[in-house]
Amino acid sequence: MLSVELHSHSSLSYDGRDPIEYLLEQAVAVGLDALAVTDHDEIDASLEAADLASEYGLVGIPGMEVTCAAGHVLALGVEELIPAGLSYDETLDRIRDAGGIAVIPHPFQKSRHGVAPHITRNQLAAADAIEIYNSRLLTGIANQRAERFAKRRNLPMTAGSDAHIAEMVGQAVTEVGTDTRTADAILDAITEGQTSVVGSKTPWRISFQQAAGGAKRRVKHALSDLF
Repeated sequence: MLSVELHSHSSLSYDGRDPIEYLLEQAVAVGLDALAVTDHDEIDASLEAADLASEYGLVGIPGMEVTCAAGHVLALGVEELIPAGLSYDETLDRIRDAGGIAVIPHPFQKSRHGVAPHITRNQLAAADAIEIYNSRLLTGIANQRAERFAKRRNLPMTAGSDAHIAEMVGQAVTEVGTDTRTADAILDAITEGQTSVVGSKTPWRISFQQAAGGAKRRVKHALSDLF
């Protein structure tokens, strides 16, 4: 089994704070085997992290979090930018054409761009896996809905810390049933459903720190776009 963080953001994300080196260091500190940096509609930092990962004793998984017309989709295993704004179905097709897999994060959290309110249940079930545990939660109801849906449809299940600061990496981990330390082996095992989920709620202190910093960074990005 390999312990994998599948959902994290670097400073390249509009609401991320830390450089990839901090994320890699945190992954090592909490005993992970692999890390995917999944910035919002950006891929350069993820590609760099995937290249550097071996220097930290980690498997690097390239990817990104795509903002499609219906909401957010994790594109794992891709090495090219998947355009934002496409339909949900076309986004999944583009991810697979690029050699990746499509994992749906926080599908039932509408306030965080979950796709479920905007697509059919059959469309949701067409994904390669469903994130059933996202550590950024209030009540956990949305996670429970995602888990029930994935189990009813017999879909592979993952977890993700949705880390926007380094301290959050490793809050929610996907245990993947392979001993082969490559990105391809990990992604193949995920699509085969060889996963289990280990997660804990992100502490309020860290959530507040992330939210406050994210708000400042969004304002900064908005102002830079104006000028």
